[in-house]
Amino acid sequence: MNAKLSAGLLVTTLLVTGCGGGGQTAATTTPKVGLITKTETNPFFVKMKEGAQKSAQANGMELMSAAGKFDGDNASQITAIENMVAAGVKGILITPSDTKAIVPAIKKARDAGVLVIALDTPTQPQDATDALFATDNLKAGELIGQYAKAAMAGKPAKIATLDLAPGITVGQLRHDGFLKGFGVQEGDPSVVCSQDTRGDQAKGQTAMENCLQKAPDINVVYTINEPAALGAYTALKAKGRDKDVLIVSVDGGCTGTKAVQSGQIAATSQQYPLKMAEDGVKAVAAFAKNGQKTSGYVDTGVTLITDKSVTGVEAKDTAFGLANCWG
Repeated sequence: MNAKLSAGLLVTTLLVTGCGGGGQTAATTTPKVGLITKTETNPFFVKMKEGAQKSAQANGMELMSAAGKFDGDNASQITAIENMVAAGVKGILITPSDTKAIVPAIKKARDAGVLVIALDTPTQPQDATDALFATDNLKAGELIGQYAKAAMAGKPAKIATLDLAPGITVGQLRHDGFLKGFGVQEGDPSVVCSQDTRGDQAKGQTAMENCLQKAPDINVVYTINEPAALGAYTALKAKGRDKDVLIVSVDGGCTGTKAVQSGQIAATSQQYPLKMAEDGVKAVAAFAKNGQKTSGYVDTGVTLITDKSVTGVEAKDTAFGLANCWG
């Protein structure tokens, strides 16, 4: 889950080429699956597309892929759905940019007989898609909250939360999970500052600077993702606070995992975008072959990554994290 910028509107990738029997092309005989991500350039979605390509090839399917110009570009995602339905896809995998506004377009696709699976980000309502393959974002937040609580070892906490943006499900779930794991409620006085970052490093730095002005004694920082965490670290280092503030985050990208290894981030919850896409394509392949429809929520896993383990919170070290990271 993370802030994502794209260089292009809609990109279609044809993975299976050549001619079939009787002069027919593979495009007319090979079942199609669509992948629509929020953006093309974010490493999370690059890895997701890699997983979809690999799985499409393994399952004898043709992959069509598309993305928005920026995170939040609902119009491009709607166009992509329409194009893919017109092209005869059996299923569409989508990471919705606007979890509510995309629902009517998804309904039209499902009404046309297309299997629609959300990856990473659930729609609102969640059952607007046939299934959701995603990290348990509440658990991801809860793990780093538990870690932060244990790492503080009873020391009074002054918490800053560097969040995503209002109304985005992934961000809210991670935020709520962190508070749950730390053992505090929304509005608790120990949360001294909350700022939105859109998951962007520069915005994360600005947000941390604002929080330090408001509450110079902050000693715990929760961030929606690792770019925001690195922005926070930059701001803290400029104030000479980088050694005495605990930063925890979510995502498990390679850059973020290296930041855990170097001590800039204390711990992160790692998720697995390649697995989301691989499993999603497999589900569409099964549907194309025999009409078998997957449904409900499929948890694709989350692991706490840290080199400074604490009692009572299960974790893997950065060697494991680097072997399984993305980006």
